Parts: sequence; structure tokens; C-alpha cells
Amino acid sequence: MAEIGKGVTAGKLAINVQKRLTRAQEKVLQKLGKADETRDAAFEEMVSNFNKQMTEGTKLQKDLKAYLAAVKTMHDASRRLQDCLADMYEPDWFGKEEMDALTEDTDTLWLDYHQNITDKSLTSLDAYLANFPDIKARIAKRDRKMVDFDSARHHFSSLQKGKKKDEAKIAKQAALLEMAAPSWAQGLISAHQVAQTNLSYNQAEEELGRAQKIFEELNVELQDELPALWDNRVGVYVNTFQRLAGHQEKFHGEMGKLSQNLNDIMTKLEEQRELKKGGAAAAKTGEGAKSEETNHSESASSPPKAVQRPGPPPSRPPPRLTPSPDQRQQQDEASAPDTNTDCSAAATQQQCEPGSGVNLLDWDVEVLQPVTCPAPKSAVTNGSDGELPPGFLYKVKAIHDYAATDGDELELKIGDDVLVLAFDNPDEQDDGWLMGVQESHWVQNKDISVKGVFPENFTQKV
Repeated sequence: MAEIGKGVTAGKLAINVQKRLTRAQEKVLQKLGKADETRDAAFEEMVSNFNKQMTEGTKLQKDLKAYLAAVKTMHDASRRLQDCLADMYEPDWFGKEEMDALTEDTDTLWLDYHQNITDKSLTSLDAYLANFPDIKARIAKRDRKMVDFDSARHHFSSLQKGKKKDEAKIAKQAALLEMAAPSWAQGLISAHQVAQTNLSYNQAEEELGRAQKIFEELNVELQDELPALWDNRVGVYVNTFQRLAGHQEKFHGEMGKLSQNLNDIMTKLEEQRELKKGGAAAAKTGEGAKSEETNHSESASSPPKAVQRPGPPPSRPPPRLTPSPDQRQQQDEASAPDTNTDCSAAATQQQCEPGSGVNLLDWDVEVLQPVTCPAPKSAVTNGSDGELPPGFLYKVKAIHDYAATDGDELELKIGDDVLVLAFDNPDEQDDGWLMGVQESHWVQNKDISVKGVFPENFTQKV
């Protein structure tokens, strides 16, 4: 409440207090149903739309500010991440200058994005919501003036009814005075009563006119502004989100380019690293080859060492040798030189030639084994009745018994002749293992369906 002495007189203070009492009394009477209330359904709908519009706009403003706060947080996180990468990026790495420029461009892009949303979207939304407090205050004032109008209307109506009662009362009193008072006094009394009644009536009528005028002026203004404000919300929402979407599209497009540049720099850096690793490996390989060549030249004059035949691969269990009493005899017979073979004669002559300059006592035992050569194709063909199985390579003889441990393996007995076949899929061949079929089975049945794998070191070429 305003204090007396600061632009508010005691008379105005009393008037304001009287207005509040009158409005409160009128509200009570209206709620009790003892006084009618001015109602405007169309205006009430406008006020409902206004309240809804103000609530939605306030929520949009709050959420947009939260979005801006999130953009600021993301900007800070991105800047710290880019600065960390720039600090770790060594000067001699590829694209050091491009990396520093990319860090600056990323920071600038975030700043522009935040500033554009603030200037173009949030500022226009703030200006839109700035109209609501004034209109809300005018709606409240219009409601108060409507109560004043109703109160003045009811007061004037009550005076109209009281005027009729007063006129009837004055007429009755005048009849009584005619008998008691002189004639000249009767007229004065009647005129005084009529003047008092007319004064109250005229004052109430004037008060009603003022209250009605104020109320109608506010009512008309709000009825023009509220529908326009309600329709304006569409344009505000369109501008806000259209600008926001445009800024987002531009920001993410530019950020995508910077991200691609960063990816290209990282890819090039990785390629250079791989090239350096490859060069170092090649140099190391060259050094190893040179060392191996030197070792080979140094050992060229030394006696040859025995070459061990590779055993079965780890995927199959090593075959177990089953020595036979006639093993040495079978080996001697299998390795006996053929006088008709030039290869055996030449090998024997080379081994036994006295002028070779090599001391045979220094050689390993396996080197002194007879040299065997593959039998001529004609001999193999004759041994197989003139027809060879598909994929035939050469013929071997079992020098050890071998008991098959799997369904795809071939059972061997010492002295068995086996026709070696090529694998249908070379990738399926394990080191130290051959594919073949018993020659006796092939000669009798001409069938290779019973072919199987067997260890190479259990056989010898014939």
C-alpha cells in the first residue's frame, strides 16, 4: 500500500480502500448468487489461450537456454580435447601445422554456433515473451474494472428501485403535512426530498457511466490484441526453429569437413609409420640375408651333413615305427644299384672315386646310403598293367609297417607298393604326408576310392 506523503493524499488512499472493499463485497455477492456477474465467453477463451501461450513460450525459452548451456559445455569439452591432441602431436609428425590450424578452426566454429543461436533464436524469443507481462497486467486490471462496473450497475439499479419507494414515501408525507403545515411549507418539504433523491441517483448514474467506459476501453483493446498475439505464436515458433535448424546444419557441415581433415591427417600419419616400419624390416632382412650368404660361403668346403626327413605335422600323431626282422634286408634290396641305371652307377662312382679328395670317414653314415633314382615311367606303367590312376605322380615302397589311426589314412606293410596321387585340394596336404592307393588294389579293381594318406618317411621311392 502506498504511504501518505509520497504523492498519495489521504483522500486518494481512502478512495482506494473504498474501491477494494466495494470489489470484495461485490465478489462475495456474486459467489453467493445474490448479484449477477458480467460474463464474456469469447473473452474468457482468449484469456485461456493467452495463459496456454505464455506457459508454452516460457517452457520453450527455458529449454532453449538449457540447449545453449549444453552447447557451451560441449564447446569446452571439444576445446580441451583438441588442445590435448595438439600438445601430444610431436613436431616431426605429419601435418603438425595443419593440426594446429584445425584446432583453432574448431574452436572458432563452436563460438560462432553458440553466438548465432543466442542472437538469432533466443533473442527473438525473449522479445516475444516480453509482451506477456504487460498484457497479463492489463487482463487483471480489466477484471477489476469489470467488478467495479458490476458494482456500479447494481448500485444504480438499487437506487432506481429506491427512487420509486422514496417518491411514494414523499407523497404520503406530503398528505400528512397538508393537514398540519401551512400551504407554503408543504412545497418546500416536498422539493427538498425530491432533490436529495435525485442527487444520489445522478451520482450513481455518473459513477456507472465512468466504470462502464473504463471497462469497455480495456475490454476492446484486449479483444483486439489477444487474438493477434495468439496467431503470432506460429511465426515465432517457425523463426525460432528454422533459424536453429539452419545454424545446426551449417555447424555440423563445417564440423564434418574438419573431422574429415582430422581423419586424413591421422590416416597419413599411420601410413608413414607403416612405411618406416617396412623400411626398417627390409633393412634388417637385407642384413640377415647378407649374413646367411657369408655363412653359406664359409661352409661350402665343409663335408655335407645329413638331411633329416620332416616328420608328420602336429595335427597328426607321429607314426610309430614297427621294426621288422627283415628290415635291413628289405632296405638293402630296395637300395641295391641297378646296372642298367646310369644314375646309380654315376653316384656309386662319385662316392668311391679315390681321387675325390674327400675323407669318407668324416662323412655321416646316412650320406653313404645308396643313391636311388625314380624308376622309368615305362617300368611303372608295366607294373600297373599299362594304366595309371588319375593324378598319379610316382611310386613308393613301404619300408616300415604303419597302422592307420584315422579313417582317411592308408594301412602299410613292409614291401607294399603304393601309387602316390595328387591331392584334389593342395591346401589339404600336410607336411610329411602323401596321398596314395595300394598298387595291388588298383591293378585288380581300377578303383581309387580306397585311397588314403600315409607318412612319407615310412616309404621310399622306387
